[in-house]
Amino acid sequence: MHDRRRLIEDRITRVLTERIRPAVHRPVAPLQVEVRHVGGGQGEPVPPVEAIGASYEPGAVGQPWGPAWGTTWFHLTGAVPPAADDGPHEVVIDLGWSPHSPGFQAEGLAYRPDGSVVKGLNPMNGWIPVEPGTEVDLYVEAAANPLVLQPHPFLPTGLGEKATAGDRPLYRLARAEICVRDTQVWELAADLDVLDGLMRELPADDGWRAELLLGIERALDRLDLGDVSATASDARAELAALLARRGADTAHRVSAVGHAHIDSAWLWPVRETVRKVARTVANVTQLLDDHPGLIYAMSSAQQYEWLEKHRPEVFERLKQHVATGRFVPTGGMWVESDTNMVGGEAMARQFLLGQRYFREKFGVTCREVWLPDSFGYSAALPQIVRQAGCTHFLTQKISWNQQNVFPHHTFRWEGIDGTRVFTHFPPVDTYTAELTGRELAHAASNFRDKGATNRSLVPFGYGDGGGGPTREMLQRAARTADLAGSPRVTIESPAQFFAAAEADYPDAPVWVGELYLELHRGTYTSQARTKEGNRRCEHLLREAELWATTAAVRGLADYPADQLTRLWKVVLLQQFHDILPGSSIAWVHREAAENYAAVEAELEELITARLRLLAGSGDAEIAVNATPFDDDSLPSLGAGPVAPAGPAVVVERRNGGVLLTSEVLQVTLDGHGLVVSMVDLSSGRDVIPTGERANLLQLHQDFPNKWDAWDLDEFYRNTVRDLDDVADLQVDVRDDGAAVVTVTRGFGGSSAIQTMTLRPGARQLDCAVDVDWHERETVLKVALPIDVHATDAAYETQFGHLRRPTHTNTSWDAARFEVCAHRFVHVAEPGFGVAVANSATYGHEVTRHEASRGGTFSTVRLSLLRAPRFPDPETDQGRHHRRYALVVAPEVTDAVRAGYRINLPHRRLTGAPIEPLLQVSGGGAVIEAVKLAEDGSGDVIVRLYEPAGARTRVTLEPTFPVREVTQVDLLEDPMEPDGLEAADGSITLRLRPFQLATLRLRR
Repeated sequence: MHDRRRLIEDRITRVLTERIRPAVHRPVAPLQVEVRHVGGGQGEPVPPVEAIGASYEPGAVGQPWGPAWGTTWFHLTGAVPPAADDGPHEVVIDLGWSPHSPGFQAEGLAYRPDGSVVKGLNPMNGWIPVEPGTEVDLYVEAAANPLVLQPHPFLPTGLGEKATAGDRPLYRLARAEICVRDTQVWELAADLDVLDGLMRELPADDGWRAELLLGIERALDRLDLGDVSATASDARAELAALLARRGADTAHRVSAVGHAHIDSAWLWPVRETVRKVARTVANVTQLLDDHPGLIYAMSSAQQYEWLEKHRPEVFERLKQHVATGRFVPTGGMWVESDTNMVGGEAMARQFLLGQRYFREKFGVTCREVWLPDSFGYSAALPQIVRQAGCTHFLTQKISWNQQNVFPHHTFRWEGIDGTRVFTHFPPVDTYTAELTGRELAHAASNFRDKGATNRSLVPFGYGDGGGGPTREMLQRAARTADLAGSPRVTIESPAQFFAAAEADYPDAPVWVGELYLELHRGTYTSQARTKEGNRRCEHLLREAELWATTAAVRGLADYPADQLTRLWKVVLLQQFHDILPGSSIAWVHREAAENYAAVEAELEELITARLRLLAGSGDAEIAVNATPFDDDSLPSLGAGPVAPAGPAVVVERRNGGVLLTSEVLQVTLDGHGLVVSMVDLSSGRDVIPTGERANLLQLHQDFPNKWDAWDLDEFYRNTVRDLDDVADLQVDVRDDGAAVVTVTRGFGGSSAIQTMTLRPGARQLDCAVDVDWHERETVLKVALPIDVHATDAAYETQFGHLRRPTHTNTSWDAARFEVCAHRFVHVAEPGFGVAVANSATYGHEVTRHEASRGGTFSTVRLSLLRAPRFPDPETDQGRHHRRYALVVAPEVTDAVRAGYRINLPHRRLTGAPIEPLLQVSGGGAVIEAVKLAEDGSGDVIVRLYEPAGARTRVTLEPTFPVREVTQVDLLEDPMEPDGLEAADGSITLRLRPFQLATLRLRR
């Protein structure tokens, strides 16, 4: 037989695209169009009741509308003809879409005159059902969201901020009419779509492929292209036998879960996400009404709360379907957050507030963590996940790795403490599947656990900007439920998939440590103000809860539970995986900065008020220590008299440089203002390797191949400029005896003022840099060479630390050239170590170098600032303040202490000492949170963890009467005691390495 494949395949494509699909909707009646541009088209959205009741002006198909981010309301009226024999009536609308990118461009939401929602509209879902013989009276709220991610992506654009987006109309109303949806033509399109998609994925020499090809050709021969409607049933009859061919028992099994990934902000502001959620859920609930087989999963309690507040009638429809088990709350988190940079307590609160919302509104506790799109996953997550009531974890993002292919799709993931969680990576490699033949074939062929198991999950539905499943996707699912040559598709819930997957694979392999994404490494640094706001607010919330709890227990003030919950929700929202990572448009990060400033001001006011009550009257100066470590004779979690300063640091000018000498350290700076020696006088060790210079600012060209705000490509290292020119160098000794060296430098269009402070008695050099940053597509780092021979380094993560190699023995090691750390990095050899602590930096690298006198030394570099131009062309321009410290830290616990201290500096006020509410003695546990219980009982919640990776036994000593002690999980539910021994008023905890423990103390 001659090879006619290409000829027939091209015929299928053209006929389906140009004849069959356009014939699905047959116009039968016009619509009258009226229009209202909110605020001239540039105003903020208004409530539907206000827009519906306003006056409208005549409009027409073809009319331009919508400057970027504007809102236009269309009023559509008309008469629906009597019932048709060939299908139902629908209003069809085209707002002027491009035939791609649903969720990334204009969208609409249709309302009835009474303000109730009908459904959402997008490029792939532009229809509204109407009844024969009725009057159409609809209002469409059309959002002129610009297509920021253009077909030629990553070019700088002003579209990400209203002030720079322009006022030119972006869209033109292209269609608004009443149509009949021809059922036979619509079903024929689905038949051809599925069979053609399957056929093209089969091997070229496969007999079933040839049979499909010729069968489709026969069907096309029976179709009259001049009258598709009249002959569609004939063509379908030709295809029926092909669709009836049953699949093999050995076919890959796909659990298809309806889903719409809705970024809480990204290439659109939060205000637009609120509307995206309403559009998507309106569509989904209608599909659930019309298609009994659909099951839909939605994460992010924040998005449910938005819907409940802004579109309560849609929320009620959602609740009805939750009750039947077909609309499935999943994930258990407040938002789908970043997991690299979020602090330990904040990560716990993502689950506490998320699960609490789902329980209160639906009586549901989520068992699956659903994070398909975050940029890597912390090794601390398994323990947090399990303590938050979850048993399973899902993502697909690691499929984006640049270099190494992850070896499993189904496995058990082990965290830093040894906790394991059953995990699945959908091999379809997307969270926005459409159930096409190509996607299903890829899921089956790509699956890396063949032989051991034969089951995977496919999230299907338009996403990123929302949209969700469509009825066309459900057509594909129905036809591939049992079709020869195709994976067998079953629509079911995440819980049903995980139950079957775990039963199939009881001995799944184990992956230990972080799920590092070999991509998007620049997100640890981009949008520095957002990072700084997050870190600052996390620690202020800790302080506010601690002092509010102390004051409540002492009977001095009520606990402000509602206020704290409200503020936590603001901070948790900013931790969404496109906000905290710095990968959103300018509008989003401007609002994030405003939100952080408001939260900080409110928390500072609350902290000040509670400390004032606790300190009482008196004029003695006291220092407040909110860290979990006793410090300078100050008790942890309390306040005491200010300790007298030690002997002042001695300052000498030498050879154009500076020598600083305290009781414990001797620091030498050269004439460039760089640290060339830092001797620990107790050990005689010099922290700085011979011939090296520390606190050196370095500038690199930073122009990644794509994903500008996201990516830091390895070749950035190929060029470097050391910023060692000095414009000015000053030395001062403060009243407290600290010596301060200030160095001013200029480079390009920018300047930096570096400050180095040596305090009496401190085993650390405090560093700060104030940068007036005006570089473009450049990354600024600071280098700190350390004379320690180490093959790995400890990087703080949630409730512990992670050790990563500093060598590049394997491709996996080499790929980690930029990694995330929280408050410290620690490098050590037996008997000696050094930490670099920071107040707002996440991007780090530690490299090994050959030393001039033999052996090796380690260089720690912090990534301070970047300047990508997409999606925000003005990323990080302006002034920034960064603090870090070079700390003599023989043990990792010394690094933990330094990390807390730089993020929780002592406060000063007058009054009496404040007795700590509780203290830990006898071991190495750290108190991370002190708060009152969520249930309003007044019980005190204390969260501790073991920070060093060692077993320990500690005693908890409350300074208030305790009636009962219970060990609870992160949701504050009782759990079997795991190390807790409480008897005769004594509270003892035995903790495993990195174990997290939460206690409820009943007063």
